[in-house]
Amino acid sequence: MGSMDGRSEHEFEDESLVSPMELTKMTYGLNGIHHGSFSAVEQQRSINNINTSLLRSLNIILFTSKINILMPCGPLAVVIHHLTEDQGWVFFLSLLGIIPLAERLGFATEQLALFTGPTVGGLLNATFGNATEMIISVHALKGGMIRVVQQSLLGSILSNMLLVLGCAFFCGGIVFMKKDQVFDKAAAVVNSGLLLMAVMGLLFPAVLHFTHSEVHYGKSELALSRFSSCIMLVAYAFYLVFQLKGQNESYDRVNEEGGQNEGGTDDDEEPEISKWEAIIWLAILTGWISVLSDYLVDAIQGASAAWNIPIAFISVILLPIVGNAAEHASAIMFAMKDKLDISLGVAIGSSTQISMFGIPFCVVVGWIMGQPMDLNFQLFETASLFIAVLVVAFMLQEGTSNYFKGLMLVLCYLIVAASFFVHVDPSPVRE
Repeated sequence: MGSMDGRSEHEFEDESLVSPMELTKMTYGLNGIHHGSFSAVEQQRSINNINTSLLRSLNIILFTSKINILMPCGPLAVVIHHLTEDQGWVFFLSLLGIIPLAERLGFATEQLALFTGPTVGGLLNATFGNATEMIISVHALKGGMIRVVQQSLLGSILSNMLLVLGCAFFCGGIVFMKKDQVFDKAAAVVNSGLLLMAVMGLLFPAVLHFTHSEVHYGKSELALSRFSSCIMLVAYAFYLVFQLKGQNESYDRVNEEGGQNEGGTDDDEEPEISKWEAIIWLAILTGWISVLSDYLVDAIQGASAAWNIPIAFISVILLPIVGNAAEHASAIMFAMKDKLDISLGVAIGSSTQISMFGIPFCVVVGWIMGQPMDLNFQLFETASLFIAVLVVAFMLQEGTSNYFKGLMLVLCYLIVAASFFVHVDPSPVRE
């Protein structure tokens, strides 16, 4: 009896060191009811934590940005499409509904990049930075609207190079009126070279078409476009590797010197949502943008007729402004914080992505779909892009910016917009 009492004392002493889960297992051997009640408490706590996390994530995504006031426009466009089929209103509301989704998509991408580091973060930004334009383009390709695809991608390049960069230069120059802002001239030169390479890829098929010098009429132009697209995709892949490697080296170098850099600001920034929440929101936002893009593309021709506006103006000016809403806001914000390298990476980097990846990608996708998507953007569009690239290249060659340069770029964009407003596509039906 004494030994039993002694053993009981040791058991009581050991029980004070037993974890709650082990204690629960011991209790379960004596009474299953106690274990069940303990498990129910834990499950309830887990459910409460999940609900709290979900509500917090919903609040951050849906209510922290003022532009989210436009989100109801998306469902309203779907309702109007099924009730009245008024193409003008469907297009207008779809256009407004995509703007906050594009901005939130950029936010979710930035949040996920905080967990992945600069290298993978750069790849994510390259993938999702122009997701809205690419989704709209794929939907238009499915409908055989090749000219809409060409003109919307061209408009995205022009919008980023002239409007987004111009507004960033102008706002940054106003804030820092007494000095010229400085950016990395070497990176700007590399991007300008890639943009000129993209112009070359678009120029040769157009010249081949308008000089009627094709070996096989109607086939050589398409074959050249597909070959050039593959070359441009390879060039963009090497550019991406070169850019990411160069960024990592610059991060390491500046960190060793104790300076301030882009990566430093990212390291100091705390993520607002978790990694899996960011991934889930990326999937949800991409899917909803895809749905609205389908309604948007279907309503383009009806909106053009209802508003008496050329399809070229809608494709080149209106659609890209929607897709570039997130880039526009972030480029201006960074320029006003004197972080012009980031603004330049957003604006010119996005133009480079569209010209060297987006356009060739759509040619390859059209090839797979059996659509004759090529690099012949017609003479007017190709000339507009060529002149715009030259203007931007000259603006960037000194490595400095001020409000006057920004104003010049914005005014150039207004000239381009007015030109497309009075421009009629000479060949709406491709041969």
